[in-house]
Amino acid sequence: MTSADLDRRLAALGRSFRLIVTGGGTGGHTYPALTAIRTTSARLARLGSGLDVLWVGTATGLEARVAEREGIPFRTVATGKIRRSSNPLKLASPANIKDMGRVPLGAAQARAIVSDFKPDMVLSTGGYVAVPVGLAAKFCRRPLVIHEQTVRLGLANRALARAATRVAVSSESTLPLLPDSVRASAVVTGNPVRPEVLTGQPDKAISALGLTGFDPALPTIYVTGGAQGSVQINTVVRAVLPWLLTQANVIHQCGATSIEESHRYATELPNHLRHRYLVTDFVGPELPDVLALADIVISRSGAGTIAELTALGKPSILIPLATSAGNEQEHNALHLQEADAAVALLGGAVTPEGLRDAVAPLISSPGERRHMAEQARSLGRPDAADRLAEVLLDVATG
Repeated sequence: MTSADLDRRLAALGRSFRLIVTGGGTGGHTYPALTAIRTTSARLARLGSGLDVLWVGTATGLEARVAEREGIPFRTVATGKIRRSSNPLKLASPANIKDMGRVPLGAAQARAIVSDFKPDMVLSTGGYVAVPVGLAAKFCRRPLVIHEQTVRLGLANRALARAATRVAVSSESTLPLLPDSVRASAVVTGNPVRPEVLTGQPDKAISALGLTGFDPALPTIYVTGGAQGSVQINTVVRAVLPWLLTQANVIHQCGATSIEESHRYATELPNHLRHRYLVTDFVGPELPDVLALADIVISRSGAGTIAELTALGKPSILIPLATSAGNEQEHNALHLQEADAAVALLGGAVTPEGLRDAVAPLISSPGERRHMAEQARSLGRPDAADRLAEVLLDVATG
Protein backbone atom coordinates (compact mmCIF):
# COMPACT_ATOMS: atom_id res chain seq x y z
CA MET A 1 0.00 0.00 0.00
CA THR A 2 1.28 3.46 -0.91
CA SER A 3 0.34 6.74 0.76
CA ALA A 4 -1.48 7.70 -2.42
CA ASP A 5 -3.56 4.50 -2.27
CA LEU A 6 -4.43 5.20 1.35
CA ASP A 7 -5.41 8.78 0.56
CA ARG A 8 -7.78 7.51 -2.15
CA ARG A 9 -9.38 5.09 0.29
CA LEU A 10 -9.80 7.83 2.88
CA ALA A 11 -11.32 10.20 0.33
CA ALA A 12 -13.79 7.48 -0.58
CA LEU A 13 -15.14 7.48 2.99
CA GLY A 14 -17.04 10.67 2.21
CA ARG A 15 -17.31 11.54 5.91
CA SER A 16 -15.24 12.26 8.99
CA PHE A 17 -13.07 9.46 10.34
CA ARG A 18 -14.21 8.26 13.77
CA LEU A 19 -11.54 7.31 16.30
CA ILE A 20 -11.67 6.18 19.91
CA VAL A 21 -8.41 6.62 21.80
CA THR A 22 -7.85 4.98 25.15
CA GLY A 23 -4.88 4.97 27.45
CA GLY A 24 -3.32 7.18 30.06
CA GLY A 25 -2.52 7.45 33.72
CA THR A 26 0.99 8.69 32.94
CA GLY A 27 2.58 10.95 30.35
CA GLY A 28 4.22 7.90 28.79
CA HIS A 29 0.80 6.63 27.69
CA THR A 30 -0.95 9.97 27.31
CA TYR A 31 1.34 12.07 25.12
CA PRO A 32 1.87 9.46 22.37
CA ALA A 33 -1.92 9.20 22.16
CA LEU A 34 -2.24 12.98 21.89
CA THR A 35 0.46 13.16 19.21
CA ALA A 36 -1.27 10.38 17.26
CA ILE A 37 -4.55 12.30 17.41
CA ARG A 38 -2.96 15.52 16.17
CA THR A 39 -1.06 13.77 13.37
CA THR A 40 -4.08 11.77 12.19
CA SER A 41 -6.22 14.91 12.21
CA ALA A 42 -3.62 16.79 10.14
CA ARG A 43 -3.40 13.93 7.61
CA LEU A 44 -7.16 13.92 7.17
CA ALA A 45 -7.34 17.71 6.96
CA ARG A 46 -4.97 17.68 4.00
CA LEU A 47 -7.53 15.51 2.23
CA GLY A 48 -10.37 17.88 3.09
CA SER A 49 -11.74 15.44 5.66
CA GLY A 50 -12.12 15.57 9.42
CA LEU A 51 -11.53 13.52 12.56
CA ASP A 52 -14.18 12.82 15.16
CA VAL A 53 -12.29 11.59 18.19
CA LEU A 54 -13.41 10.38 21.60
CA TRP A 55 -10.89 9.79 24.38
CA VAL A 56 -11.85 7.17 26.97
CA GLY A 57 -9.92 7.26 30.21
CA THR A 58 -10.19 7.76 33.96
CA ALA A 59 -11.44 10.91 35.62
CA THR A 60 -8.32 11.28 37.76
CA GLY A 61 -5.70 10.41 35.14
CA LEU A 62 -3.48 12.82 33.24
CA GLU A 63 -5.45 12.00 30.10
CA ALA A 64 -8.55 13.74 31.50
CA ARG A 65 -6.66 17.02 31.95
CA VAL A 66 -4.96 16.76 28.57
CA ALA A 67 -8.22 16.02 26.76
CA GLU A 68 -9.93 18.98 28.45
CA ARG A 69 -7.05 21.30 27.54
CA GLU A 70 -7.13 20.12 23.92
CA GLY A 71 -10.93 20.30 23.62
CA ILE A 72 -11.21 16.54 22.96
CA PRO A 73 -14.49 14.88 24.00
CA PHE A 74 -13.83 12.59 26.96
CA ARG A 75 -15.65 9.69 28.60
CA THR A 76 -14.72 7.68 31.67
CA VAL A 77 -15.01 4.02 32.58
CA ALA A 78 -14.44 2.26 35.87
CA THR A 79 -11.13 0.48 36.11
CA GLY A 80 -8.91 -1.18 38.67
CA LYS A 81 -5.19 -1.17 39.20
CA ILE A 82 -3.46 -4.49 39.86
CA ARG A 83 -0.67 -3.90 42.35
CA ARG A 84 2.03 -6.33 41.26
CA SER A 85 4.17 -8.26 43.72
CA SER A 86 6.64 -11.14 43.62
CA ASN A 87 4.66 -12.62 46.53
CA PRO A 88 1.51 -14.32 45.13
CA LEU A 89 -0.30 -13.84 48.47
CA LYS A 90 0.04 -10.08 48.17
CA LEU A 91 -1.79 -10.17 44.83
CA ALA A 92 -4.89 -11.03 46.83
CA SER A 93 -4.66 -7.83 48.85
CA PRO A 94 -7.90 -6.03 49.79
CA ALA A 95 -7.01 -3.17 47.40
CA ASN A 96 -6.52 -5.58 44.47
CA ILE A 97 -9.71 -7.47 45.26
CA LYS A 98 -11.67 -4.22 45.45
CA ASP A 99 -10.27 -3.00 42.15
CA MET A 100 -10.85 -6.33 40.41
CA GLY A 101 -14.50 -5.97 41.34
CA ARG A 102 -14.64 -2.79 39.26
CA VAL A 103 -13.53 -4.54 36.08
CA PRO A 104 -16.96 -5.96 35.06
CA LEU A 105 -18.54 -2.51 35.48
CA GLY A 106 -15.79 -0.92 33.37
CA ALA A 107 -16.23 -3.58 30.68
CA ALA A 108 -19.97 -2.89 30.47
CA GLN A 109 -19.40 0.87 30.30
CA ALA A 110 -16.75 0.48 27.61
CA ARG A 111 -18.94 -1.78 25.52
CA ALA A 112 -21.75 0.80 25.62
CA ILE A 113 -19.38 3.62 24.63
CA VAL A 114 -17.89 1.73 21.68
CA SER A 115 -21.31 0.56 20.53
CA ASP A 116 -22.76 4.08 20.65
CA PHE A 117 -19.79 5.90 19.07
CA LYS A 118 -19.26 3.34 16.27
CA PRO A 119 -15.59 4.17 15.66
CA ASP A 120 -13.73 3.25 12.51
CA MET A 121 -10.78 2.43 14.75
CA VAL A 122 -9.82 2.09 18.41
CA LEU A 123 -6.28 2.99 19.48
CA SER A 124 -4.89 1.83 22.82
CA THR A 125 -1.65 3.28 24.15
CA GLY A 126 -1.69 1.32 27.42
CA GLY A 127 -2.59 1.87 31.04
CA TYR A 128 -5.24 0.02 33.02
CA VAL A 129 -8.14 1.89 31.45
CA ALA A 130 -7.19 0.54 28.02
CA VAL A 131 -8.12 -3.07 28.85
CA PRO A 132 -11.93 -2.77 29.05
CA VAL A 133 -12.03 -0.43 26.04
CA GLY A 134 -9.79 -2.66 23.95
CA LEU A 135 -11.87 -5.73 24.78
CA ALA A 136 -15.03 -3.78 23.96
CA ALA A 137 -13.58 -3.00 20.53
CA LYS A 138 -13.05 -6.71 19.94
CA PHE A 139 -16.57 -7.54 21.16
CA CYS A 140 -18.11 -4.84 18.93
CA ARG A 141 -15.98 -5.98 15.97
CA ARG A 142 -14.13 -2.70 15.62
CA PRO A 143 -10.46 -2.72 14.54
CA LEU A 144 -8.08 -2.34 17.47
CA VAL A 145 -4.51 -1.09 17.21
CA ILE A 146 -2.38 -1.15 20.35
CA HIS A 147 0.77 0.91 20.61
CA GLU A 148 3.60 -0.02 22.98
CA GLN A 149 6.08 2.66 23.99
CA THR A 150 8.61 0.48 25.84
CA VAL A 151 10.82 -2.40 24.74
CA ARG A 152 8.62 -4.96 26.51
CA LEU A 153 4.83 -4.96 26.30
CA GLY A 154 3.20 -3.41 29.34
CA LEU A 155 0.62 -5.31 31.35
CA ALA A 156 -2.41 -3.75 29.63
CA ASN A 157 -1.07 -4.27 26.13
CA ARG A 158 -0.11 -7.85 26.94
CA ALA A 159 -3.72 -8.44 27.91
CA LEU A 160 -4.94 -6.93 24.64
CA ALA A 161 -2.31 -8.20 22.20
CA ARG A 162 -4.25 -11.24 20.99
CA ALA A 163 -7.39 -9.15 20.52
CA ALA A 164 -5.60 -6.51 18.45
CA THR A 165 -5.83 -6.17 14.70
CA ARG A 166 -2.35 -4.65 14.67
CA VAL A 167 0.35 -4.29 17.33
CA ALA A 168 2.49 -1.17 16.83
CA VAL A 169 5.81 -1.24 18.70
CA SER A 170 8.52 1.34 19.21
CA SER A 171 11.59 -0.83 18.68
CA GLU A 172 12.76 -3.70 16.50
CA SER A 173 13.99 -5.28 19.75
CA THR A 174 10.38 -5.80 20.82
CA LEU A 175 9.54 -8.17 17.96
CA PRO A 176 11.39 -11.26 19.29
CA LEU A 177 9.73 -10.75 22.68
CA LEU A 178 6.21 -11.04 21.25
CA PRO A 179 4.27 -14.33 21.32
CA ASP A 180 4.35 -16.12 17.96
CA SER A 181 0.61 -15.59 17.53
CA VAL A 182 1.05 -11.82 17.86
CA ARG A 183 4.27 -11.28 15.93
CA ALA A 184 2.60 -11.59 12.52
CA SER A 185 0.38 -8.58 13.27
CA ALA A 186 3.22 -6.42 14.63
CA VAL A 187 4.67 -3.36 12.93
CA VAL A 188 7.51 -1.10 14.09
CA THR A 189 6.37 2.52 14.09
CA GLY A 190 8.53 4.05 16.80
CA ASN A 191 7.16 6.10 19.70
CA PRO A 192 5.47 9.36 18.61
CA VAL A 193 7.41 12.47 19.59
CA ARG A 194 5.82 15.89 19.81
CA PRO A 195 6.84 17.77 16.63
CA GLU A 196 7.91 20.86 18.58
CA VAL A 197 10.61 18.84 20.37
CA LEU A 198 12.37 18.40 17.04
CA THR A 199 12.49 22.10 16.17
CA GLY A 200 14.45 23.57 19.10
CA GLN A 201 17.07 26.30 18.65
CA PRO A 202 20.06 26.61 21.02
CA ASP A 203 20.17 30.42 20.82
CA LYS A 204 16.58 30.62 22.03
CA ALA A 205 17.45 28.61 25.15
CA ILE A 206 20.31 30.99 25.93
CA SER A 207 18.09 34.07 25.62
CA ALA A 208 14.96 32.59 27.26
CA LEU A 209 16.85 31.28 30.31
CA GLY A 210 19.38 34.08 30.52
CA LEU A 211 22.40 31.82 30.08
CA THR A 212 24.76 34.70 29.36
CA GLY A 213 27.41 33.31 31.72
CA PHE A 214 27.68 29.98 29.94
CA ASP A 215 31.02 29.32 28.26
CA PRO A 216 30.41 28.44 24.57
CA ALA A 217 33.74 26.63 24.48
CA LEU A 218 32.46 24.05 26.99
CA PRO A 219 29.82 21.36 26.46
CA THR A 220 26.40 21.93 28.04
CA ILE A 221 24.80 19.22 30.19
CA TYR A 222 21.04 19.09 30.79
CA VAL A 223 20.05 17.28 33.99
CA THR A 224 16.43 16.31 34.49
CA GLY A 225 14.44 13.95 36.67
CA GLY A 226 11.18 14.59 34.84
CA ALA A 227 8.51 17.15 35.63
CA GLN A 228 8.54 16.32 39.36
CA GLY A 229 12.31 16.08 39.59
CA SER A 230 14.28 13.24 41.15
CA VAL A 231 15.86 13.34 44.60
CA GLN A 232 18.18 10.51 43.55
CA ILE A 233 19.48 12.35 40.48
CA ASN A 234 19.64 15.68 42.31
CA THR A 235 21.73 14.14 45.09
CA VAL A 236 24.37 12.50 42.90
CA VAL A 237 24.62 15.52 40.58
CA ARG A 238 25.04 17.91 43.50
CA ALA A 239 27.87 15.78 44.86
CA VAL A 240 29.89 16.12 41.64
CA LEU A 241 28.73 19.60 40.66
CA PRO A 242 31.89 21.55 41.62
CA TRP A 243 33.97 19.20 39.47
CA LEU A 244 31.34 19.15 36.71
CA LEU A 245 31.27 22.92 36.41
CA THR A 246 35.01 23.03 35.78
CA GLN A 247 34.31 20.92 32.69
CA ALA A 248 30.89 22.01 31.44
CA ASN A 249 27.87 24.30 31.64
CA VAL A 250 24.93 22.74 33.49
CA ILE A 251 21.17 23.28 33.24
CA HIS A 252 19.56 21.43 36.13
CA GLN A 253 15.80 20.85 36.26
CA CYS A 254 15.40 19.70 39.86
CA GLY A 255 11.64 19.71 40.54
CA ALA A 256 9.53 21.96 42.77
CA THR A 257 10.24 20.09 46.01
CA SER A 258 14.02 20.53 45.64
CA ILE A 259 14.24 24.04 44.24
CA GLU A 260 14.85 25.93 47.49
CA GLU A 261 17.60 23.56 48.62
CA SER A 262 19.14 23.64 45.15
CA HIS A 263 19.15 27.45 45.10
CA ARG A 264 20.90 27.51 48.47
CA TYR A 265 23.51 25.09 47.20
CA ALA A 266 24.03 27.17 44.06
CA THR A 267 24.78 30.30 46.10
CA GLU A 268 27.59 28.42 47.88
CA LEU A 269 29.41 27.57 44.66
CA PRO A 270 32.65 29.45 43.92
CA ASN A 271 32.06 32.65 41.96
CA HIS A 272 33.98 31.46 38.92
CA LEU A 273 31.69 28.38 38.65
CA ARG A 274 28.32 29.75 39.66
CA HIS A 275 27.66 31.57 36.37
CA ARG A 276 27.89 28.27 34.45
CA TYR A 277 25.05 26.69 36.47
CA LEU A 278 21.32 27.26 36.05
CA VAL A 279 18.95 25.44 38.39
CA THR A 280 15.20 25.58 37.82
CA ASP A 281 12.21 23.67 39.13
CA PHE A 282 10.63 23.11 35.72
CA VAL A 283 11.46 23.51 32.04
CA GLY A 284 8.29 24.19 30.06
CA PRO A 285 7.99 25.72 26.58
CA GLU A 286 11.77 26.13 26.47
CA LEU A 287 12.36 22.36 26.53
CA PRO A 288 12.92 21.91 22.76
CA ASP A 289 15.48 24.72 22.82
CA VAL A 290 17.19 23.33 25.95
CA LEU A 291 17.47 19.93 24.30
CA ALA A 292 18.87 21.53 21.17
CA LEU A 293 21.51 23.30 23.29
CA ALA A 294 22.45 20.24 25.33
CA ASP A 295 25.49 18.21 24.33
CA ILE A 296 24.82 15.57 27.02
CA VAL A 297 21.61 14.69 28.90
CA ILE A 298 21.44 13.07 32.34
CA SER A 299 17.93 11.76 32.94
CA ARG A 300 15.51 8.98 33.73
CA SER A 301 14.77 6.48 30.96
CA GLY A 302 11.02 6.57 30.50
CA ALA A 303 9.68 5.71 27.06
CA GLY A 304 8.93 9.33 26.12
CA THR A 305 12.39 10.46 27.14
CA ILE A 306 14.02 7.67 25.14
CA ALA A 307 11.96 8.56 22.07
CA GLU A 308 13.02 12.21 22.28
CA LEU A 309 16.71 11.52 22.94
CA THR A 310 16.99 9.07 20.05
CA ALA A 311 14.98 11.20 17.63
CA LEU A 312 17.32 14.10 18.42
CA GLY A 313 20.48 11.98 18.60
CA LYS A 314 21.53 13.06 22.10
CA PRO A 315 24.30 11.35 24.10
CA SER A 316 22.91 10.50 27.52
CA ILE A 317 23.54 9.07 30.96
CA LEU A 318 20.39 7.17 31.92
CA ILE A 319 19.43 6.54 35.56
CA PRO A 320 16.31 4.34 35.51
CA LEU A 321 13.52 4.76 38.03
CA ALA A 322 13.79 1.54 40.03
CA THR A 323 10.06 1.43 40.79
CA SER A 324 8.86 1.79 37.18
CA ALA A 325 6.18 -0.72 36.20
CA GLY A 326 7.69 -4.00 35.05
CA ASN A 327 11.14 -2.46 35.51
CA GLU A 328 10.58 -0.92 32.07
CA GLN A 329 12.99 1.98 32.57
CA GLU A 330 15.91 -0.38 33.19
CA HIS A 331 15.03 -2.33 30.04
CA ASN A 332 14.92 0.93 28.07
CA ALA A 333 18.28 2.10 29.43
CA LEU A 334 19.99 -1.25 28.78
CA HIS A 335 18.56 -1.33 25.26
CA LEU A 336 20.31 1.96 24.46
CA GLN A 337 23.50 0.99 26.25
CA GLU A 338 23.74 -2.26 24.28
CA ALA A 339 23.59 -0.16 21.10
CA ASP A 340 26.31 2.18 22.43
CA ALA A 341 23.69 4.94 22.33
CA ALA A 342 23.77 5.80 26.06
CA VAL A 343 25.37 4.88 29.36
CA ALA A 344 23.07 3.17 31.88
CA LEU A 345 23.70 3.65 35.60
CA LEU A 346 21.92 0.92 37.53
CA GLY A 347 21.47 0.06 41.20
CA GLY A 348 24.65 0.43 43.19
CA ALA A 349 26.38 2.30 40.36
CA VAL A 350 24.17 5.35 40.98
CA THR A 351 26.78 7.12 43.08
CA PRO A 352 28.74 10.36 42.63
CA GLU A 353 31.74 8.29 41.57
CA GLY A 354 29.65 6.25 39.15
CA LEU A 355 28.19 9.37 37.57
CA ARG A 356 31.59 11.02 37.27
CA ASP A 357 33.09 7.95 35.62
CA ALA A 358 30.18 7.80 33.17
CA VAL A 359 30.12 11.43 32.15
CA ALA A 360 33.86 12.23 32.11
CA PRO A 361 34.65 10.47 28.78
CA LEU A 362 31.74 12.26 27.09
CA ILE A 363 32.83 15.65 28.39
CA SER A 364 36.45 15.22 27.39
CA SER A 365 35.91 13.67 23.96
CA PRO A 366 33.82 15.38 21.25
CA GLY A 367 34.45 12.28 19.14
CA GLU A 368 32.88 10.05 21.80
CA ARG A 369 29.88 12.36 21.95
CA ARG A 370 29.51 12.27 18.16
CA HIS A 371 29.68 8.47 18.13
CA MET A 372 27.04 8.12 20.83
CA ALA A 373 24.87 10.72 19.10
CA GLU A 374 25.04 8.76 15.84
CA GLN A 375 24.15 5.53 17.61
CA ALA A 376 21.24 7.16 19.39
CA ARG A 377 20.00 8.72 16.15
CA SER A 378 20.14 5.32 14.43
CA LEU A 379 17.55 4.09 16.95
CA GLY A 380 15.36 7.18 16.69
CA ARG A 381 12.20 7.45 14.65
CA PRO A 382 11.27 11.12 14.33
CA ASP A 383 8.52 10.13 11.88
CA ALA A 384 6.88 7.75 14.38
CA ALA A 385 3.67 9.80 14.65
CA ASP A 386 3.19 9.70 10.86
CA ARG A 387 3.89 5.97 10.81
CA LEU A 388 1.36 5.28 13.56
CA ALA A 389 -1.29 7.49 11.93
CA GLU A 390 -0.78 5.60 8.69
CA VAL A 391 -1.21 2.25 10.46
CA LEU A 392 -4.47 3.44 12.04
CA LEU A 393 -5.93 4.71 8.79
CA ASP A 394 -4.76 1.71 6.78
CA VAL A 395 -6.21 -0.84 9.18
CA ALA A 396 -9.53 1.00 9.36
CA THR A 397 -9.97 1.33 5.60
CA GLY A 398 -8.25 -1.84 4.43
